[in-house]
Amino acid sequence: MTLAYLYYQIMARKHNKRARKRTHSVDVKEWAQKVESVFRKYPTRKFNYKQLAAQLGFKPPMVKAKVEMALADLERAGKILMVDRGKYKLKYNAVYTEGVVDMASNGNAYVVSPDTESDILVRAANLMHALHGDKVRVSLFARRGGKKLEGEIVEIVERKQTEFVGTVEIGKSYGFLVPSSRKMLVDIYIPKDKLAGVEHGQKAVARITDWPEKASSPFGEIIKVLGNAGEHNTEIHAVLAEFGLPYEFPEEVEAAASTLDTSIKEEEVARRRDFRGVPTFTIDPADAKDFDDALSIQQLKNGNWEIGVHIADVSHYVQPGSILDDEAIERATSVYLVDRVVPMLPEILSNGACSLRPNEDKYTFSAVFEMDEDGKVHKEWFGRTAIHSDRRFAYEEAQQIIEDNHPEGEKADFYKEIRLMNRMAKVLRDKRMGSGALSFDKKEVKFRLDEDNTPLGVYFKVGKEANHLIEEFMLLANRSVAAFIGRKSDGQASGKTFVYRIHDDPDPTKLMDLSNFVRQFGHEVRLGSKKAVSNSLNKMLGEVKNTPEANMIETLTIRTMSKAKYTTQNIGHYGLAFDYYTHFTSPIRRYPDVMVHRLLQHYLEGGKSPHMGPYEELCEHSSEREKAASDAERASIKYMQAVFLEKHVGEHFDGVISGVTEWGVYVELLDNYCEGMIRIRDFRDDYYTFDSKNYCIEGESSGRIFQLGDQMKITVKNVDLERKQIDFEPYYGSES
Repeated sequence: MTLAYLYYQIMARKHNKRARKRTHSVDVKEWAQKVESVFRKYPTRKFNYKQLAAQLGFKPPMVKAKVEMALADLERAGKILMVDRGKYKLKYNAVYTEGVVDMASNGNAYVVSPDTESDILVRAANLMHALHGDKVRVSLFARRGGKKLEGEIVEIVERKQTEFVGTVEIGKSYGFLVPSSRKMLVDIYIPKDKLAGVEHGQKAVARITDWPEKASSPFGEIIKVLGNAGEHNTEIHAVLAEFGLPYEFPEEVEAAASTLDTSIKEEEVARRRDFRGVPTFTIDPADAKDFDDALSIQQLKNGNWEIGVHIADVSHYVQPGSILDDEAIERATSVYLVDRVVPMLPEILSNGACSLRPNEDKYTFSAVFEMDEDGKVHKEWFGRTAIHSDRRFAYEEAQQIIEDNHPEGEKADFYKEIRLMNRMAKVLRDKRMGSGALSFDKKEVKFRLDEDNTPLGVYFKVGKEANHLIEEFMLLANRSVAAFIGRKSDGQASGKTFVYRIHDDPDPTKLMDLSNFVRQFGHEVRLGSKKAVSNSLNKMLGEVKNTPEANMIETLTIRTMSKAKYTTQNIGHYGLAFDYYTHFTSPIRRYPDVMVHRLLQHYLEGGKSPHMGPYEELCEHSSEREKAASDAERASIKYMQAVFLEKHVGEHFDGVISGVTEWGVYVELLDNYCEGMIRIRDFRDDYYTFDSKNYCIEGESSGRIFQLGDQMKITVKNVDLERKQIDFEPYYGSES
């Protein structure tokens, strides 16, 4: 070994050491930047190395050393702080975040932000004229001790709402609109020249036009007079307006609908699969006016049965970019109130061209299945079709056939077919339940109304086998269409842009709370695997049927579940136990179904996957409108309950405690499911205080406890129609 070679070796080692040092330095710097980006994305959160690794998309053991070196580097640089053992957070003098305002009844608000571990308290003085639902930018205060996260609003990024419903109060030279919403805590000042002829005490819609910095109330103008408070139509229109829902179509939309050619053309039928000679029928509620689904059935030569699920082809008439499409997008859904339906599409379509009425040819979009008598699907086909419905059944008549008590017996129309399909539906349902689907057969409250829409009584609509028959074949069509587009032949996700109906797993904390609550009634909700939880929930829901607490427990269970929504990002549907699910079967009343029809036809024609962004925006909008429609429906029920109980003030009813708060208890009446409130001060036998841990109120002297699920007798004390508010008081027996 020569001296030159030894010198070369020594110098190479020094060079490699310096190179490794430089590489190490670069590596730490890169990882420090990566880790810092996570802290900046969530400026108020605390992270350990495992959580940081997960945020960066790595398995913690693989990058432990790198993340820990990055943390040490950031701590030395004064960019982060160790706030707990192994946990760090961003060090900021001023931290800003964005979120949505949730107003509290005391005038303060909470800002709900995805960046923070808890909601941010904003006191009334720091709201900067923000209103409920507004998207805002918040400056966070330094947290002291264990106090709540607190801040002040520095910018209103986006107003959620500028139009409000309320009752008008008029003075000599001005007026105020007193909003109906409990979340709108300020009245709107209306100058005299902006009152638009509204009279004192009438209900109207006002638009906020300005809000001077030092003014306690916003300035506005009346844009629509709804009518006299307390009148039925006025109150229903007020409900719709409160949630931003229209109750009539613009003239130009009606005009566009009237110009449509709704006749059936043989040249168009020739481009479709013709089912007009195949036995076809519909099953719907007795009072239904629009029929958007039909079933066909015929036996094949191999002994199997061909079942067609035929859906109104709305996309044939409503073209993208048209005024009808724009209106359908804006509405996104039909709204089902107590006394009426506010349709998504004009009547000429919803009740005419797109309604699968008996003895009429119609264009449809279909999912067709080859099935055996055991309900197993052997083949499937999707595409545009033409049908001719032979018969319209109400659910009640179909149920008579299923129960074999129809007046015409076996001679009844479609007797064998309906009974066969019912057997198939039972198989499909059993299979779904066996896979972990949840079974909610919650009673639906309905009102018997007179000619003036005054409620005469309350009854309960319960789904029977005929309802389940239709439900199962619609579910089959929905999940089959979703899997057809979303899943490749090897079982992997296709990646194609599509509209899914998803339902996330329930929150474990909420499940635990539900489990603790039902335990006091002798029931159990086991926590564990998905299937174990769903089986346990189904068992519990079966046990509570026909008990006084049934409706309350079913409602609480539903609230425990995540909300279903529309999205292009599929995660499956927990409640139905489907890996792929969409809405294909109701395009007359749901815009996502129209999107599904269009995308399905696009792919059937060999089209490439379109850009996802516009579809995701439409999904978000549709989910929001669905919630607004649901809220409006509940508000109309509350109003009708108030109208119904107004005639029963002073009367006594049995009920069950459905909610407990610091200001009182809510009671749901057993006979009619009307819900009212007993204020704490109306308990005259003792002084009661609220126990937040056990969700109960307790008498100071007697020790008497009122808690969720307890039965009690009440007296109807007062009904406020305008506020849809029902007040009860405890019944202490005859006081004569």
